[in-house]
Amino acid sequence: MPKRLHLVSLGCTKNLVDSEVMLGKLADYDLTDDAEEADVIIVNTCGFIEAAKEESIATLLDLHSRRKEDSLLVMSGCLSERYKEELAEQMPEIDIFTGVGDYERIDELIAQKQSSFSPEVYLATEKSPRLITGSNYHAYIKIAEGCNQNCSFCAIPSFKGRLHSRTIDSIVAEVSALTQKGFYDFSFISQDSSSYGRDMGLKDGLIDLIRHVELIPGVRSARILYLYPSTTTFELIDAISASSIFQTYYDMPIQHIDDRVLKTMKRGFGEGKTRELLEAMRAKEGSFVRTSVIAGHPGESEESFKKLCDFLAEFGFDRINVFAYSNEENTDAYTMEQLPEEIISERTAVLGEIAKSAREKSLDAMVGREVELAIDGPSEEHEYLLSARPLLWAPEIDGEVLVNDTNDLEVKVGGLYRAKITQKAGEYLLATLLNEE
Repeated sequence: MPKRLHLVSLGCTKNLVDSEVMLGKLADYDLTDDAEEADVIIVNTCGFIEAAKEESIATLLDLHSRRKEDSLLVMSGCLSERYKEELAEQMPEIDIFTGVGDYERIDELIAQKQSSFSPEVYLATEKSPRLITGSNYHAYIKIAEGCNQNCSFCAIPSFKGRLHSRTIDSIVAEVSALTQKGFYDFSFISQDSSSYGRDMGLKDGLIDLIRHVELIPGVRSARILYLYPSTTTFELIDAISASSIFQTYYDMPIQHIDDRVLKTMKRGFGEGKTRELLEAMRAKEGSFVRTSVIAGHPGESEESFKKLCDFLAEFGFDRINVFAYSNEENTDAYTMEQLPEEIISERTAVLGEIAKSAREKSLDAMVGREVELAIDGPSEEHEYLLSARPLLWAPEIDGEVLVNDTNDLEVKVGGLYRAKITQKAGEYLLATLLNEE
């Protein structure tokens, strides 16, 4: 009788890809949503900020309290890598510890009941086993690991290392294999996607990748996540907009707009060039622009915070992700003079309201438009509604559209349809299907 596996993937979609590799290596196990019946429980942790660390520890302790006798509890991923010595001493509940280098050895480690921390950060290739989760038509493609940036608030380079890119041939081979399985929509991800290929001597690596992906039969749609301001060029913005395959989707976390704060953050970029890039993105026909910002970074004055608020409210972002500053060890900001927690919380709430308003305006502007919708399945909102996603939007982070009229079309999960956005109801858009694409 096959053993049963319960896996929890926390944090970002880059973590998800590594979790899917572990699922591929453990394909002999039956997957179960019930941790209490699992023989092996894996938590792929996030160690980016304090809230993510707390979630990871809480998840592990909860699963430990519910697991059956003789099961194995495995802690993998960023948090495990970042605090490997401390966690081994402080968490006797964990049977196996592994970090960010041994995802493809997870079957060996479980068989041997052995912990391992490889000195190399793992980067999946086209040869890596992988079980895509959550969709029968969309997949994330990790194009690089590590980061060459030195942002004052970020600890990722301390445990993920410098930029390490996959070859274009490797990426093309993986995407091609997935199209043969029916996948047609892809999100390309890394810590700093706009730097892709620079470690291999490619001047415009991401533009080269776009041109190669456009030639793969079966790819209907793609987008790039996590562009970094100082490595994003106007040529890249143009290449994305001109592509017949890549969505005119720009995800560029700016973190702030005030020059003094950006300098303190060590972003290597100022307000002027940031605005120029964003305005170039916004000017592209049909563009979707997403950003992320941090509230309460050391050195953020009332004046600089107001400047950020005014900019976010006026620019016209489609989505804004807001983070409260988290003071992390092994970062340059760790020893800077910190703002009081109550001020950070207040500013985070203010930015959250601006982000909510920006999203509402973006949704309002879609009413009456025709879009390409991918069907994800029945909606959790109501049994008679279908959950769908415009191909322009990124999965999971940009929301869903509810289909309340199928026009008597035969609807398939993963199917692609032309649809009309008919109205906005609360925080959702409603759509009528017109025809199958």
